[in-house]
Amino acid sequence: MPSASLASRLFPVLDGFAVETPSWGFADTGTRFGKFFQDAAAIDLGDKLADAGHVHALTGCCPTVAVHVLWDFAPGQDPKAVARLARSHGVRIGAINPNLFQDQEYKWGSFGHADPAVRRRALQHCFDSVAIGKALGSEYVSLWFADGTNYPGQESLRARKARFEEALTTLHRRLGPRQTMLVEYKPFEPAFYATDIADWGMAYVLARKAGPRAKVLVDTGHHYAGQNIEQIVAFLLDEDMLGGFHFNDRRYADDDLTLGSIDPYQVFRIFHEIHSFAAERGRAPKIAYMIDQCHNEKPKIEATIQTVMMAQELYAKAALVDHKALRRAQDRHDVVAAELELRKAFFTDVNPALQAWRRANGLAADPLAAHRKSGYEKAAARDRSRRRRELGMAKAGSFA
Repeated sequence: MPSASLASRLFPVLDGFAVETPSWGFADTGTRFGKFFQDAAAIDLGDKLADAGHVHALTGCCPTVAVHVLWDFAPGQDPKAVARLARSHGVRIGAINPNLFQDQEYKWGSFGHADPAVRRRALQHCFDSVAIGKALGSEYVSLWFADGTNYPGQESLRARKARFEEALTTLHRRLGPRQTMLVEYKPFEPAFYATDIADWGMAYVLARKAGPRAKVLVDTGHHYAGQNIEQIVAFLLDEDMLGGFHFNDRRYADDDLTLGSIDPYQVFRIFHEIHSFAAERGRAPKIAYMIDQCHNEKPKIEATIQTVMMAQELYAKAALVDHKALRRAQDRHDVVAAELELRKAFFTDVNPALQAWRRANGLAADPLAAHRKSGYEKAAARDRSRRRRELGMAKAGSFA
């Protein structure tokens, strides 16, 4: 059992922490070289929402699901029907993700394309995505661009920047009063010479120019090895420009690994910057915490639950930092004492408090163990394997 003081400190922290799951994380996805199919992988949006609802029922902190417009909405589909389907599985639709990288028209870019017709097509898709978000009551339109160039001299870098500024500003004008536009960045892949939005500074400038409801989205896997992500978070918080996160982990870059599987201390340090900001300002910043992972090897539901549980644990640990003691150590330049304040919180065992919080909310103490005992995945695998056969889809384990 946790101490009463630890539980009293952490229960309100956990009550206010929610993580959004991604619809695409429950479906068969893989690498550019191929994919390894899983029998229990979702076939359609109904399956994805069922899986997301199952995760939320077990964890109690995943009430919303991010969707990809081209992958999750049929042409002409009524968004309200999607909202009803989500509610039937105990969740709501969260961030709306336009797709500006899949169609052949985007070979040379979308918002950065030299052809105005292609830019208009990309903008119209984003306008449609904003409209879907309004109909669903979604707060966020999440933008990631594959735009860039692979060779020196291929295009004018400043011209592409100007096109992005114009398109993002135009899109911002279409947002509803409750909507926020999240601008994501990525240093490389698929563009290897110059990605149009390659780092947080570029995303910051473009979001700031677009308008007041545009913020930066930080994907924890979209950085070079060794980059100080918590410093980026601190800068964006101080500028009121941090809009959200995509949670994953990486050994090299964008590996889509479960959160904290490589470097949990880094994730703790990121959360510490957020808690420190809240303690200094007297308010918690409004941040969309979302997962962006596509697993080729791990079972998809289990990987999602692992990430959610790790996020809860590290968020709770970071809330235990004694900010007054840390500031005193900082003020007297006691480097060792300051570091030890962080390490003391990081090495605190918060699992008894997490388990107590779950029991208090009618949840299983161990969501992953509860999932494994539930038989949900085996039942889903049987049902979806049968449906794939009826639909004539590729069998699991093949590359057809």
